[in-house]
Amino acid sequence: MSEKIRYQHGPQEKLGILLVNLGSPEAPTPSAVRKYLAQFLADPRVVESNRLLWWLVLHGIILRIRPARAAKAYQKIWTEDGSPLLHFTRLQTRAIQKKLEERFRGHVIADMAMTYGKPSIKEGLEGLRKAGARRLLVLPLYPQYSATTTAAVFDQVTDILQGWRWLPDLRMINQYHDHPKYIEALANSIKKQWREKPRGELLLFSFHGIPQRYVDNGDPYFCHCQKTARLVADKLALNESEWKVVFQSRFGREPWLQPYCSVTLQELPDTGIKNVDILCPGFAADCLETLEEIQMENKHLFIEAGGENFNYIPCLNDNSDHIDALCEILTAHMFGWPETTPNWDAGKLAVEANKSRERAIAMGAKK
Repeated sequence: MSEKIRYQHGPQEKLGILLVNLGSPEAPTPSAVRKYLAQFLADPRVVESNRLLWWLVLHGIILRIRPARAAKAYQKIWTEDGSPLLHFTRLQTRAIQKKLEERFRGHVIADMAMTYGKPSIKEGLEGLRKAGARRLLVLPLYPQYSATTTAAVFDQVTDILQGWRWLPDLRMINQYHDHPKYIEALANSIKKQWREKPRGELLLFSFHGIPQRYVDNGDPYFCHCQKTARLVADKLALNESEWKVVFQSRFGREPWLQPYCSVTLQELPDTGIKNVDILCPGFAADCLETLEEIQMENKHLFIEAGGENFNYIPCLNDNSDHIDALCEILTAHMFGWPETTPNWDAGKLAVEANKSRERAIAMGAKK
């Protein structure tokens, strides 16, 4: 069992929201990256392989070679606020907390966590519990569902709750790839880019890849990605020749979802397309895969192949359209809980809670 928390009569119960993203190393150093990758790549949701064989490969080869190379990549994007992913997720959490406070008068609290690294999901859940959350709503910040991401969050949440004596009401949002507000926020970010810079000849939607066999085994991720891109393209009134879906971040030798982003960018100039716009709708916040892999590495590949203009459209991060979308998604999943009932009255609940506490004390409960 986890840390003991004594039951209290008449507490002001709250609804806790936990935003969860993937994670980052604590520093852009080989040792910190090694620690992070050891946790990340050991998750059977991420790498579906024979566990013993994979352990030997991971610890015998990958963790001896990859950390130094990855650390150099992190150093290119590291800021005074640390990891961009951690920084933007923190800003998102604060913005959501502020917006929901206005609506629910302090009875909804938001916190953040990372599936790998710090702050951990365990720390996030314990923090919400200590703050009085009796209802938990978990939002993995992955618009398109995949077992490699969303399910990995679910695994950790449920594993941690197994150690709690008094379980909270629990809900988890497993995707929002086609939510109208999310689609609108993406479309608005593209329109903003086109107002500020010349529009490219092709709009690329780059999603993080996963092995093809994961999709063959039933993962809906590929279809979710395609639908997101199609809905955004429809919103922008684009025809089929004006946009394309690609997949990035391939790891290992087996086939991953195609077409590959890097290969596509190297081939486009020979087809006459030398000006592209690219965004990464599967990432809720800018991170290593968007800032270093796409904006730096893939841009270099495109220019080297004869491309002329490569315009990266930033992730939604903490812009107001994104925060509005996430708040609407969260609120929709709160329905049926006290905070969303028509006659919910925080003041009246406080009075009833005090009466309950007084009755309990009169019956011998500890103060």
